[in-house]
Amino acid sequence: MKSTLLYTSCEHCNARIHSIFKDFKGEQLTVLNDSKTCTHYKKGQYIFTENGFPLGIFCMNHGKVKLTTSGLDGKEQILRLCKDGDILGYRALMSNDRYQCSAVALEDCSICFISKDTFFSLINNHQSLGFEIIKLLSHDLKQAQQHIVTLSQKNVRERMAEALLFIKATYGLQDDGQTINVILSREEIADFVGTSTESAIRLLSEFNQDKIIQLEGKKIKLLNLDKLIKTANLQD
Repeated sequence: MKSTLLYTSCEHCNARIHSIFKDFKGEQLTVLNDSKTCTHYKKGQYIFTENGFPLGIFCMNHGKVKLTTSGLDGKEQILRLCKDGDILGYRALMSNDRYQCSAVALEDCSICFISKDTFFSLINNHQSLGFEIIKLLSHDLKQAQQHIVTLSQKNVRERMAEALLFIKATYGLQDDGQTINVILSREEIADFVGTSTESAIRLLSEFNQDKIIQLEGKKIKLLNLDKLIKTANLQD
């Protein structure tokens, strides 16, 4: 079960400096802080579900989340990976539409909720917030376009290599400087790459044998970044 947390104030929130609210100060922060609620989600719990109606936006304070949708065959496709400071559910709210995907916690998360009325009031009163949302829309659209091109034009080996690089870019590395800082199941990796779980397992095993990566349970170490980039067939 999700539970409400004693939360950090917006003024002292480290995640806020990476969010659309990064330029808020003084009274702006007070209004934002007083109107939010923060909730703890356990790994595997849904923050919101596909086809539901948005009542506000979610701002990630701490944790990792995947945005997923289901195909006609029922297979899950991971659309985005989200981290501290990311805003969830804003597109559906702003377009007065149903959610086109589900948000699921990849690990225990702390996420703040801002109601629809408060969010639109903040936009109306603070022009800078509107610009931040436009920038966010543009960034997310660019990532979506790149993901579509990758799925349609690259073979599965290239897609796997690019996916590992993208996951690294999103969540970074652990203190050893090699281990990707997120735990994903083989099925989740397959859902992001757009392939079967069996193919994902085979490819990861091949990368491991080629000493491009090292598998330690569900943890993945990147041993040879140059070779991984070459395998992904990325442009310089």
